[in-house]
Amino acid sequence: MNAINPQLSERLRAERTAVETLYRAFNENAPDLVDSVLAADWEDIPLGPGQGPGPDGIKPIIRSFGEAFPDVQIVIHDLIQVPGQIAVRAEITGTHRGELFGIAPTGKRVSFRLHEFHALDGQRVTTTWHMEDWFGLFLQLGRFPAQS
Repeated sequence: MNAINPQLSERLRAERTAVETLYRAFNENAPDLVDSVLAADWEDIPLGPGQGPGPDGIKPIIRSFGEAFPDVQIVIHDLIQVPGQIAVRAEITGTHRGELFGIAPTGKRVSFRLHEFHALDGQRVTTTWHMEDWFGLFLQLGRFPAQS
């Protein structure tokens, strides 16, 4: 068996830490954590409702999610990595204690899935493509956002 290149090993560790820190920003309701792990021109695809571009655009999303689910936890179930790319299958849990997409607090405990693909430059996340099971969440809440 061949030994892993130490530089490659360090790169993989740094990239994994960057992705885990992005989720930690949500878990700890600490939006400024993203400053150290997202590239200045980070692309989040698709943008959330009202979300601006780059790291500053995700910070209000992290804050509003923390207000809606003060006990939010994102648990990574699978993480598949090659240099420059990480795929994540995760689960988001929390208790709906604040408004979310215009839905008043229900007090319900929810759990829904998240799938993301991250591109990285060796240190920072440069692009994130994501898919959350919003339909499953809204079914658990018993409400859907108002149609505009």
